[in-house]
Amino acid sequence: MRTYLVTGGAGFIGSNYIHYMFRKYGDSIRIINVDALTYAGNLENLKDVENQDNYTFVRADIRDREAVAQIFAENDIDRVVHFAAESHVDRSIRNPEIFVETNVLGTLVMLNAAKKAWELPDGTYQPDKRFLYVSTDEVYGSLEEGDTYFYETTPFAPHSPYSASKASGDMLTKAYWDTYKFPVNITSCSNNYGPYQFPEKLIPLIINNALQGKKLPVYGDGKNVRDWLYVDDHAKAIDMVQEKGRLGERYNIGGHNEKQNIEIVNIILETLQEMLPEGDPRKALVSKDLITYVEDRKGHDRRYAIAPDKIKEEIGWYPETMFKEGIRLTIQWFFEHEDWMKNVTSGDYQKYYEEMYQTK
Repeated sequence: MRTYLVTGGAGFIGSNYIHYMFRKYGDSIRIINVDALTYAGNLENLKDVENQDNYTFVRADIRDREAVAQIFAENDIDRVVHFAAESHVDRSIRNPEIFVETNVLGTLVMLNAAKKAWELPDGTYQPDKRFLYVSTDEVYGSLEEGDTYFYETTPFAPHSPYSASKASGDMLTKAYWDTYKFPVNITSCSNNYGPYQFPEKLIPLIINNALQGKKLPVYGDGKNVRDWLYVDDHAKAIDMVQEKGRLGERYNIGGHNEKQNIEIVNIILETLQEMLPEGDPRKALVSKDLITYVEDRKGHDRRYAIAPDKIKEEIGWYPETMFKEGIRLTIQWFFEHEDWMKNVTSGDYQKYYEEMYQTK
């Protein structure tokens, strides 16, 4: 039985990846989920698998060398999928130190622990072991006028403490291949959306606020462009890279769904109106009048667009879920999981939300 160590598996993308892997492989794999359960980690995301014999949760911080080393010592790990990261740009602007500690030093701890566990006396590594670092398109910076897409060869130009910390972890991972021939891959993805996404991010924030008739905060003029990737497509890509990717290589994972932020807001409002049944009191609350422009984010990149040409050519992956379909699936999920949303939007998150999205 192959054993996967997933860091940050209680978060949005990590929990969706775990669900995907159990749907695909069932009882033929084992997953160990290591998560510190910071604000975005939520064990409710994995309630339906928590009692499976082939699933184990370990509460640990990836910066804790002893805790991470113990996990490797007690388990024969075949695959590491390293999601764990502080991931919100706004929070990185307010508190950059924790981003460096988790995203850089935490990645180094993970790399060293896996390297020590897998290394043979001759300096090579046990066969069929792989470490995958989940990076982001934000390491590339912002596309300028006339540029087409980010490619794997695009130079790094991070503009926020978040993206700089992810770029650092990314480069450390590549350095372990270049220096030690340690078996790594790196994936850089575009903006994910789908079930279990913490509502500080644009799409769940707009869905949640619109259903309550609350203001819909939009940064600047709303014309910043992002490429949107349905999270299940991302999970499939990660699995395929771990099985078919060339060691030491980076693969861009994009959704071919480029849209301005204001377009996303309008699409969500229109889709909510379509999907809410007549007589549902929330239907009257959903309105474009709720759109409220707020002060732009510091260092706000204008456009991201990522080319998944390499992963399609080498591995055969391509995005299957177009935005029109994905947003309906996402909204339906939130309709069916109102308690989940209520639980994660209480307490500290509400205070943070009010501080971050003050209107102009």
